[in-house]
Amino acid sequence: MTKLFYISALLILFTACNNHKNITSKLPSPSLNQEQAAKIALLPLHGIYTEYPNKLSQVLSSASELKSPKELHPAFYGCFDWHSAVHGHWSLVKILKLYPNIEMREKIEKALTDHISKENITKELEYFKKPHEKSFERTYGWAWLLKLSEEIKTWDGELARKLEQNLAPLTEYIAKNFIEFLPKLNYPIRVGTHTNTAFAMSFAYDYSICFNDNELKNMIVQRAEYYYLNDKHSMLRWEPNGTDFLSPTLQEINLMRKILPKPQFKKWLINSEPSLIDEEFTLSPAIVSDRNDGHLVHLDGLNFSRAWCLYGIAQSIPECNHLYDIADKHLRYSINNIFGDSYEGSHWLGTFALYALTSKK
Repeated sequence: MTKLFYISALLILFTACNNHKNITSKLPSPSLNQEQAAKIALLPLHGIYTEYPNKLSQVLSSASELKSPKELHPAFYGCFDWHSAVHGHWSLVKILKLYPNIEMREKIEKALTDHISKENITKELEYFKKPHEKSFERTYGWAWLLKLSEEIKTWDGELARKLEQNLAPLTEYIAKNFIEFLPKLNYPIRVGTHTNTAFAMSFAYDYSICFNDNELKNMIVQRAEYYYLNDKHSMLRWEPNGTDFLSPTLQEINLMRKILPKPQFKKWLINSEPSLIDEEFTLSPAIVSDRNDGHLVHLDGLNFSRAWCLYGIAQSIPECNHLYDIADKHLRYSINNIFGDSYEGSHWLGTFALYALTSKK
């Protein structure tokens, strides 16, 4: 990355509304405008064309499978790894939907057209169907692929319908993979990194609602209740681990708020993590010691993913309105750090920041 990505101002200032008389937001609440969105868009526009460095996570059955990232994944070869390339494309779609007159509209449309072509997606699907690649990108990359499909589905225009049509075979295959895999997973994966079960199910649930995929929706509800409905006294106080970019506790809560009716969710939350309903609840942003370290910089991502979960909880339960301010603090700590010279963070953090910024309603 070049110094092009340094910015002088990233945040719009406004006074946050708060219904609790003892909670007053004294600092500006992070938000997004077109100028800032354009600067965020530069990150995936650079990354999705950057083939190297690259982490393929490939299983080789023979020497003949030793190929370049672009040969193996013609649609999603950039951004260091497959899932980051996928959510980089999600960022571009999201920004174009929010700001259709953005200055780099033509560049974004060309990037999407070039990468999400029928031919490229056919090759991506062929890779997923290899017998020894059944666990490829399970379940993190799967989740982001469905989120990309959802974003395109809810986007108007001729280009959106073309991209939706091109992506559909891979999208449908991944949705079926979720339906087949979840019943086999006897125990949820409660980690703060890629294989976190609740995160993937949360995104897959959003997709199922958008696409009216009742089979997938019912499977997610069934397995979420099986995994999490009886959880009590979560371990939020033990978080984070040193390289987390997801909060196992908050991702679980974020999933359950989606699948449970609000009265039931509130009751469940009181049993699972009652501290969140306490107006005196505090949670400090995770501190990053070295943003040139690809694992330690995960903690910036944790601040963003915590923020979008906290916003969601606050939107679901009025008594949790104080969580808005805590989420804002997490965003403020890491928001300016997505721009800089280190590709370790910039190839993916823009997506997490964008998702957090657009999660607050």
